[in-house]
Amino acid sequence: MIVAFSVAPSGGESDSVSEAVAEAVKVVRESGLPHETSSMFTSIEGEWDEVMDVVKRATEAAGRFGSRVSLVLKADIRPGWTDQMTAKVARVEERLASWQD
Repeated sequence: MIVAFSVAPSGGESDSVSEAVAEAVKVVRESGLPHETSSMFTSIEGEWDEVMDVVKRATEAAGRFGSRVSLVLKADIRPGWTDQMTAKVARVEERLASWQD
């Protein structure tokens, strides 16, 4: 599965969430699972239990910076498929390239 998620604390001492987000991304990077971070979401790929464990721990890490935390999550659940974070993008790029001919 691929999960794209975003976490942000609220009710903390600062309006900036970059430190909290950095702590959450650190959890993802240390997981060893394939991942990408963009300005809006972090995507992670793996089996259901391992991905959800990382999302939970990342959410808890961000939650230490406020009295509550917001979690936005989108999942692509496709049993039996792996390496789809790169493969899905490659298929779109191939399609775009074919239109330029």
